[in-house]
Amino acid sequence: MARTPLEPVGDALDALLGDDARAKNLQHLGALDAALAEKLKVVHDGWGAEYVERVHEKGKLTTNERIERLADPGTRVFPFGSLVNWGRSFAGSKRQAPGAGVVTAFITVHGRWCVVIANDNTVASGSWWPLTPEKIQRAQEIGRRLRLPVLYLVDCSGLFLPEQAHSFPGKRGAGHIFKQNALLSDEGVPQIAGVFGDCIAGGGYMPIISDRVIMTEGAYMVIAGAALIKGAKALALTSLDIGGPEVHVGRSGCADERVPDDATCILRIREEVARLPTSGAEFYRHGVEPEPPKFEPAELSALFPADHRHTYDIRQVIARVTDGSLFHEVMPHIGPEVVVGLARIKGLWVGILANNQALTEHPDRPGERRAGGILYREGIAKLATFARACDADGVPMIWLQDIAGFDIGLEAEVQGLLGYGSSLIYGNSTHKTPMVTILLRKASGAGYYAMAGHPYDPVLQLSTPLTRLAVMEGRTLAIAAFNSKLDDNFEIATQDPDERKKIEEGMRVTAARIEQDMDPVAAASRMDTDEVVPVSELRAWCELAAEACYQATGYRRVKNPRIWSLHDLEVLCPER
Repeated sequence: MARTPLEPVGDALDALLGDDARAKNLQHLGALDAALAEKLKVVHDGWGAEYVERVHEKGKLTTNERIERLADPGTRVFPFGSLVNWGRSFAGSKRQAPGAGVVTAFITVHGRWCVVIANDNTVASGSWWPLTPEKIQRAQEIGRRLRLPVLYLVDCSGLFLPEQAHSFPGKRGAGHIFKQNALLSDEGVPQIAGVFGDCIAGGGYMPIISDRVIMTEGAYMVIAGAALIKGAKALALTSLDIGGPEVHVGRSGCADERVPDDATCILRIREEVARLPTSGAEFYRHGVEPEPPKFEPAELSALFPADHRHTYDIRQVIARVTDGSLFHEVMPHIGPEVVVGLARIKGLWVGILANNQALTEHPDRPGERRAGGILYREGIAKLATFARACDADGVPMIWLQDIAGFDIGLEAEVQGLLGYGSSLIYGNSTHKTPMVTILLRKASGAGYYAMAGHPYDPVLQLSTPLTRLAVMEGRTLAIAAFNSKLDDNFEIATQDPDERKKIEEGMRVTAARIEQDMDPVAAASRMDTDEVVPVSELRAWCELAAEACYQATGYRRVKNPRIWSLHDLEVLCPER
C-alpha cells in the first residue's frame, strides 16, 4: 500500500520519428524559438546601450547586472512576465516599454528560491507603465502563495504620467502593490528591499513594509521630489536632501541601513536571505536523489509536429520531464483521453495531469474510436478525482494542456458533461496544493478552464511558442460568426458573386484576426500567461516549480507518501 512503483515511460527518438519528420519539426520549432529569443533579447536590453551607459556613468549597476550578482554564482535566472506590453505603444513616449519597465524573476540566493522584483533603470528610470503594477502584483502573488522570499530592487521614478489613467486608479492599479506588501507581511512571507536610486511617490511607498530596507548613498525615497516641493529650488534642496539615507536611516527610521553602493547593497540582501530558514525540499525528497530524465529534454523540440492538427504521444513528453523517465500512471483503463499519474521531478513528488492526443476506444461502443485532445465524461471524472487526491495529499500538480475543448452533442448533454465539468472546475477553484499549468499547444474553449487555466489561479502558467490560446480556432470562429450566411456544409449560401466575395473577405479577416490573437506572444503581452518558454526548457522550469512548491514548510498539508489518499483511490479503482 505504501509504495508507489514508478515504471519506465517513453522511447528513443529514433524509434518514434524518421529523419524527415524530425528535421521538419526541428525546423518549424527552431524558427519559432529564434523569433522568441529575439524578442526576449529586446526586453533584456531595455532601451539599449545608450541608457546602460547612462546608468554606469552614475556609478550604478543596471537592473540585470544587479540580479545577476544577487543570484547564486553559476545559477540561472528565470524571468517571467518578460513579454508584458510587447508591441504596445504609449502616448507621450517615442519608445515602447520592454517588459513594462520591470524585471520579475525566480532566482536562488544561498540555495533558497526567491522572487525578485526589480525596476528596469534603463527604461524611463524604472517608471511604472500600464500593466507594470499588475506585473509586480503577479510576482508578489507567486511569492505569497509559495511563501518564497520577495526581494525588491527599487529604482523607480514613479508613474509614467502621460498614461497614469491606465496604471493609477483601477482595482489592480499601482495602489494594489502596497496591499500585496501588507498581505505578504501579514502571512509571514519575508520581504527585503534594496533602494538603489530614485524612489518617488509609489516607488517610495513600495519598500516601506519590507522586513529590511537597505539604501545606497545615492538613493532616496520621497512622497514628492524636490521638483514638486515649493521652496526647494530657493533653498537649493535636492530629492537626496529631502529623502536620502541621512533622513530615512538617520532620522525617520523608514530604512534600516545605509551602504555605499549597489554592490554592497546586493551583498547585504544576500546576507539577510542567508538568515532565513533553508529549503524544505531536501526533507521532502525522503532520501531520494534527483536524477535527469533518461531521454533528453531537448528532444521535445523534435517531438511536436510542425502541423498543430497532427498528434503526438503525451507519454513521450512526460518521459522527457520526469526523473529517470519514470512514471506511475493512475487509472489508465478509465478515460484514456487524459493521462494522470505520479512522478518525481528533482527527486520530489508531483502529480501530472495531461491531455492525450491519440484516438481512444469508446467505453460503451466496442470498435468505435473517439478523437483525442477532448474531454469526455470519464476523463473529466478522472481528472477531478485524481486532482482532489493530490490536493488531499499535498502533492503539487503539473497540468500539461493540449486541449480542443469538451465533447459536444446529444450524448454529451445527456451524460451531464456540464455537471461533471463544473465539479472539476470547483475542485480547481478550491485546491490548496500548488498547481502549475503548461500550455503545450491548444488551449481552447472551456477545456482551457477545466485544465487549470490562468483563471483558476495556478501559481504559474507557462506557454510555449506552439501555444494557441483562444475560445476556438480562427477558421472555426469565422464559420460561427458567419453561420447565417452558410449552408449545412458550411459553404457560402449565395449565388451573388459580389455578396460571396464580401462574405469570403469577412471570413478571411475574422480568421486572421483570431489567429493573431491566439499567438502566445500576444497572450503574454496581455498577461494572459506568465511566460513563453521553448519546449526544450520545460524540464528546467518543472525543476524550479517542484523545488519552489516544497521550499517553505508548515503552511500547507504535505502528507507522508505512506498515507496518501492516492493509495485508497487505486484500491477502489482496480484495472479491469
